[in-house]
Amino acid sequence: MISATTALPAAVRDPALLLARLVLGGIFIAHGWQKAGQNGIAATTEGFAGMGVPLAGIAAPLVACVELIGGALLILGVLTSIAGLALAITMAVAAFLVHLGSGVFVTEGGWELVGALGAGALLLAAVGPGRIALAGRAASRSGSRARSASTSAGSGASVA
Repeated sequence: MISATTALPAAVRDPALLLARLVLGGIFIAHGWQKAGQNGIAATTEGFAGMGVPLAGIAAPLVACVELIGGALLILGVLTSIAGLALAITMAVAAFLVHLGSGVFVTEGGWELVGALGAGALLLAAVGPGRIALAGRAASRSGSRARSASTSAGSGASVA
């Protein structure tokens, strides 16, 4: 039974985490691709400099890479805590350097989009990818191998 003080059951939680990873990861990849491929790093650097981002020549390719790689890792459910934290920090820096002075609404240059994306990424970093993820598959495979090895070792069989 669902209550106000408990998490959703795994049958609902894992598909919800998958959906969140797919949506957030897709958005981050789209934004990274916009910076790196569509606009290009030179134009992104110029845009960052125009917004007052310090070290724009370093920040532009770094942010594009974090968004592209971090988004892909979220989708796959691999290194989710690291990717989510890197993306959340990137969005927090964007909020503080560029968006806070413009209010809340994205239509006015505000922080709502980077805030929502950063909060979602931080939440995924905190709770992990769920069981429908490549990381979950690798962990269950290694866990079943370890259980199998300990069972074999306990029965006197040798494990090479």
